[in-house]
Amino acid sequence: MSLHIGIVGLPNVGKSTLFQSITKKQVDRSNYPFCTIDPNVGVVAVPDDRVDKLASLTNSAKKIYTTIEFVDIAGLVEGASQGEGLGNKFLANIREVDAIVYVLRAFKNENVVNVRSEINVLKDKDILDTEMILKDMETVEKRLDSLGRDAKSGDKKTLKEFEALKKVYELLKDGKIISEYAWDDEEEKIIKSYQLLSSKPRIYLLNGNNEDISNEVRDVFKKNNWNFLIINILDQSEASELSPEEREEFGLPKELSLDGLIKECYKLLNLITFFTTGADETRAWTLYNGDKAPKAGGAIHSDFEEFFIRAEVVSFEKLIEQNGFAGAREKGLIRTEGKEYVVRDGDVIEIKSGK
Repeated sequence: MSLHIGIVGLPNVGKSTLFQSITKKQVDRSNYPFCTIDPNVGVVAVPDDRVDKLASLTNSAKKIYTTIEFVDIAGLVEGASQGEGLGNKFLANIREVDAIVYVLRAFKNENVVNVRSEINVLKDKDILDTEMILKDMETVEKRLDSLGRDAKSGDKKTLKEFEALKKVYELLKDGKIISEYAWDDEEEKIIKSYQLLSSKPRIYLLNGNNEDISNEVRDVFKKNNWNFLIINILDQSEASELSPEEREEFGLPKELSLDGLIKECYKLLNLITFFTTGADETRAWTLYNGDKAPKAGGAIHSDFEEFFIRAEVVSFEKLIEQNGFAGAREKGLIRTEGKEYVVRDGDVIEIKSGK
């Protein structure tokens, strides 16, 4: 499963520093607007100590974590939806990602160019939202014109699409973000097919220290259920150069806040992790929450889904508690599950297939 998280924001808010810190990939971080033109892309392992514990338990020769692809996208400015700055390129790149991290500048540093006259997290968020909404309105307007003519035929599928997009358009006109609303399965499928920018799930990273964020700003985010983190990206960037052991020696937290961001992005996409483990390798695999056992087989190998027979399942916690498969089996904790079993986060699975 290939998962893409776009890092977006106004110019010079810390996007590329964040990208470099997460991916350990050197990119141009020059102090001027639009230093990122083509998106930088880096693959990041999702931190998960369950992999380490399982690998130790079964003496695995190697460990493989799940991954997310981060995309550092060029900075956006007001008027991007009309082509200002690198607007069209920026907006096209967002269409390709599964979810978005908004980087919003909260830090005060006169040495870092600010393309706006003030530090205002909520206003910067509003600029990003507005440009995406305007571009989405343009997309939906064109499609509604076409569908309006076709809907006269009375085709049920066309009518459903027309009605769904009318609802979307009304929300966009009111300045609403599509991802914040509940849709039925059919509407969601229609909306997803258009890759609308405001339909992408998002998390807000307020770049600064805790004291840089007022209680009023925090309250607005909490009241609206906007998922946000406060992280000083520059401090984290410097700490990321040290090993966990070195960070402990300097009195710093062993786990970076950036690791927490990676985990939150994983949750944002409604994903779960299951595991396979043995002498050869311990590996974490990705599924959508609600996927059934044959899908887990398909994640490992396409034949395992097609020729699925059953799955042998034990929870990570129970396997660790019983010190391995022998103890878990003796206690009757390894279950045999069929095609309708919904995989849970933390399941350790062995797939049995007919091929």
